[in-house]
Amino acid sequence: MYAIIETGGEQLRVSAGDVVSVEKVDGDADTEITLDKVLMIERDGNAVFGRPYVKGGAVKAEIVQTARTPKVLVMKHQSKKATKKVTGHRQYFTTLKIKEIIGG
Repeated sequence: MYAIIETGGEQLRVSAGDVVSVEKVDGDADTEITLDKVLMIERDGNAVFGRPYVKGGAVKAEIVQTARTPKVLVMKHQSKKATKKVTGHRQYFTTLKIKEIIGG
């Protein structure tokens, strides 16, 4: 059994027991959250599709941690001039452990 969920502008295929990284979700570590934007649920070969979301469908997950990705450096350089500019960016992400898929 698996489900396709939407979170943080991304669509992910998840099953019970999976550990996934998604864009930052509000909450502390070891708290349970419910993701209700379920696009599809597949159970025993039967698929239920939502329009756009499955009614009564939800995925329960536990927040494992919230952290930041490695730094991405962006360098701007203008040729024939002695100008360089380096900036960096670190994106927050949340690691979720999928507990249960409801509905379908």
